[in-house]
Amino acid sequence: MWPVAAIISLINNICMITSDVKIIFSTNNYQYLKKKVVAEGAFEPGEVEIKFFPDGERYQRIMSEVRGRHVVVIGGTISDSDTLELYDLSFALAMNGARSLTVVIPYFGYSTMERAVKPGEVVTAKIRARLFSTLPRTSQGNTFILMDLHTEGLPHYFEEAVLPIHLYCKPVIIDICRSLHLPNYLLACTDAGRAKWVESLANDLGVKAAFVFKKRISGEQTEVTAVSADVEGKDVIIYDDMIRTGGSLINAAASYKEAGAGKIFAVTTHGIFSNNGIEKIKNSGLFEQVICTDTHPITTTLENSFLKVVSISNLLAAKLNNI
Repeated sequence: MWPVAAIISLINNICMITSDVKIIFSTNNYQYLKKKVVAEGAFEPGEVEIKFFPDGERYQRIMSEVRGRHVVVIGGTISDSDTLELYDLSFALAMNGARSLTVVIPYFGYSTMERAVKPGEVVTAKIRARLFSTLPRTSQGNTFILMDLHTEGLPHYFEEAVLPIHLYCKPVIIDICRSLHLPNYLLACTDAGRAKWVESLANDLGVKAAFVFKKRISGEQTEVTAVSADVEGKDVIIYDDMIRTGGSLINAAASYKEAGAGKIFAVTTHGIFSNNGIEKIKNSGLFEQVICTDTHPITTTLENSFLKVVSISNLLAAKLNNI
């Protein structure tokens, strides 16, 4: 006869292997999003011990049992260090017996280097996608969820037998725009390059779209040459998938204001706000408010009366439940 302890252990292992409840991990900087997603549905939080050796080397230890489980790990490639933390953790989760692995990258931080323009330029976005493609394959496959990519062709950079999913945050953006309760407004963008995306949003909202024409003066400076629509007396919501320093956003807002626009709001999926970007936007005096989602952890430290942060956790939880 088997000892009682061995029988209990076997039963526990069988239950663990057949469990369909997803267990969610995250990198250190994305713990806030992990907590929000877990709170949205029937998910189990995974635990990781993280510490650093005196020389700065990161130590990670998976504290939750993942063998036979559907595993999700959330982490953005917001820096080289965060990218390696996400890769190392995902690798270890696969090697520890995860039945399936879903890697959620809310903000893919290398998308502006998706192609080489000058000879010898490093196409970082492709290299990072190929790096993540080398993760050990779990028995039910590896999936990557990417959100509102700056370059829509980026999922094609992933290789091997992985499934990249581009999850559009359009439902969240539409809700944000409607929540402003503006009676007469246009949806606008910072340049013609985003016109199709903004036009699609505008059609769903039942409003007109506007965009500006720009010419590049230098690597850091652009000049607006024309506005595509009549904005006289109308409020304007400027949407951009990503706001970094805010320079292009401010230039576009100034052009809309010169063309007679009323109140101007800015909405973005990825709020980066580098080099005191949010302060520059506020100090320009052109905007009533900036609203962004929480795909980047910097937003959790910057939220105030001028910058409103809306979570994508509900959208992400729904997607995870459907995978």
